[in-house]
Amino acid sequence: MDKFWQTKTLQAMTSSEWESLCDGCAKCCLVKLEDYETGEIEHTNVACELLDVDSCRCRNYEQRHSIVDDCITLDKDNIHTLGWLPETCSYRLISEKKPLPDWHHLVTGDPESHHSYGASLRGWVVSELDVRQEDIQEHIIQWVD
Repeated sequence: MDKFWQTKTLQAMTSSEWESLCDGCAKCCLVKLEDYETGEIEHTNVACELLDVDSCRCRNYEQRHSIVDDCITLDKDNIHTLGWLPETCSYRLISEKKPLPDWHHLVTGDPESHHSYGASLRGWVVSELDVRQEDIQEHIIQWVD
């Protein structure tokens, strides 16, 4: 198996390599609340309406930006500016020249290894379709990487 993530920078990766680097944790798909006075980001256990909370994959990845106004595309230019990304985020790790976690599917060869290890949001979140907007603050949580 080609271990491109060990030899290439994010900038040198092809589109398919970039996409395959995603570990499928879905933590970037959490609804986040920002304190406008301090800029502090609060995480919730509420996932984007497009997230399949069982598979931890977007149900409409190709059209997500036209459906969800504030969906952020992770790219080679903004990866260093998104401080809310989890410490285990594959893109963050590679950008910091760190190895992928042992549970990552590129390391294990098993596309479900992040779930069996407990690194994904499976079983921990609810869809924003099931939460009233005025109740979102009740879902603020502290994630531990």
